[in-house]
Amino acid sequence: MNRNSYDTPRRIALVEDDDELRNLVASLLEEEGFLVTPLPDGRALDVYLLREHPDVLLLDVMLPGEDGLSICRRLAPESPFRIMMLTARGADIDRIVGLELGADDYLPKPFNPRELIARVRALLRRAVPVEGPGGREVADFLDWRLDFAARSLVGRDDGVDAGLSSGEFELLVQFVIAPGRVLSRDHLLDTTRGRVSGPFDRAIDVQVSKLRRKLGDDAGQIIKTVRGGGYVLVCPVHRTKV
Repeated sequence: MNRNSYDTPRRIALVEDDDELRNLVASLLEEEGFLVTPLPDGRALDVYLLREHPDVLLLDVMLPGEDGLSICRRLAPESPFRIMMLTARGADIDRIVGLELGADDYLPKPFNPRELIARVRALLRRAVPVEGPGGREVADFLDWRLDFAARSLVGRDDGVDAGLSSGEFELLVQFVIAPGRVLSRDHLLDTTRGRVSGPFDRAIDVQVSKLRRKLGDDAGQIIKTVRGGGYVLVCPVHRTKV
């Protein structure tokens, strides 16, 4: 039996209305050492979130009552957990809609159980600097402060939170720890989503576009596109402990 590598078992909330599939996926994840709470719909998820804090939310799109995309739209902006959409819809437009709403990953049904495990682990592997001797680390650039431990981006003058999703936060981390360096799409996929995406996956382009909007960078002057290369953060970054 394979076990995940974390000292404390990671919590997964699984929202799926098909009883047989929900039980099957829950059993698979439990065999890998995860703590899984199977839930049939959005209402049950809301009750669960009042008392628990999952590390990953596996969210089916086609649900009774509030659908998965609506739930994702509602939870993603302020959720500390990662969201993976599970759905029979495999078209690019549906993948993009889910990612635009704040999902971190998107796996169409039917899926290979091993791929599901690989994607969940990839979401959980996203490591960023947090706290060490001397305090927690932050990064200041332009009018923004990125707090690694708090997983937040706030204006340095007004203290207003930009409301980054977990995917946007982790993407921004890659830029601020390597300012001035061109980061390829492959590198960004490896470091933020894991090498489980197809060669033409547009997830990074979608996430960069969303991140630019929250930085007020619609013209792409802060995070520049390098044709044939990837993306680069062009402003200075000052990292310090607070």
